Amino acid sequence: MNAKSHALIALGENLRSRGYRFVAVTPATHCRVLDRPATTSTLESIFGWNRPFDCADVDNDIFELLEDAEALEGEFGRYKSRVRFATIGELLFVHSGFPTAEQDAVFFGPDTYRFVRLLRVSLADVAASKPLMLIDIGSGSGAGGIFAARLLRGRTELLLADINRKALAFGAVNAALNDLPNARAVFSDVLAGIDGDADIIVANPPYLVDENRRLYRHGGGELGISLALRIAEQSLARLRPGGRLILYTGTPIIGGADPLFESLQSLLKLSASHFVYEEIDPDIFGEELDRPAYAYADRIAAVGLTVIKRG
Repeated sequence: MNAKSHALIALGENLRSRGYRFVAVTPATHCRVLDRPATTSTLESIFGWNRPFDCADVDNDIFELLEDAEALEGEFGRYKSRVRFATIGELLFVHSGFPTAEQDAVFFGPDTYRFVRLLRVSLADVAASKPLMLIDIGSGSGAGGIFAARLLRGRTELLLADINRKALAFGAVNAALNDLPNARAVFSDVLAGIDGDADIIVANPPYLVDENRRLYRHGGGELGISLALRIAEQSLARLRPGGRLILYTGTPIIGGADPLFESLQSLLKLSASHFVYEEIDPDIFGEELDRPAYAYADRIAAVGLTVIKRG
């Protein structure tokens, strides 16, 4: 890790020591909150809501760490952090500032919380009595893989895989912040950059159709489900017998039909000894239905797939 990453780790540790907590919300909710009149600056307003602040609003050590991390920018005579921090229980994660408009933005929000709830349920019966290889595909902030590795508590080797180099840098910082210093961040398009087989693969890939093709949003194809299908296919080919794939993603529901689940059928029949596919939230990103890509969709659903590979 470089000096900027070490500064981000130190900044996160500083915030944690001060009792920092923040739950990341949807962009729509975030915008509504920012439209309210600003009140006194707090750590939550600076690093959660990402509001502008004055130099006097933070202690010198925090200001200096922001400078060392190259995460400080000027805004109308004030300052703004280029990074935010969110919490899941006692875990702390750095991610991109708001709004996440850049091509390489690292997003953290309600999908992240739904993903870790799926992981908690889907890994409840896994006993880490031997070393396990755990891969988080499209890891982003690394929240899913880090949460899963902390759940397993054994001698788990964690690989955080992404094609977004900013995500890999943030993932390495977050692994260190959450006591997984030996986790590795690996540049990989799905599993192409990783050798060997895995015991557990988790993924929370982008699943929307995004004209700007932002890495954290664009799921590929006409319906945004192409990447999820590719992850499922490659993962089931690379899991060890009895290994587990846990995939959290989204799918449009069109005329009452789920094109993602329909497209998975042949793969599941071939490779799964057992699977669970469920709607986690029946109606997310409703504003997307106004866009041409979803002109025929009834809704967009958040779904979870847990597969145990055939032995």
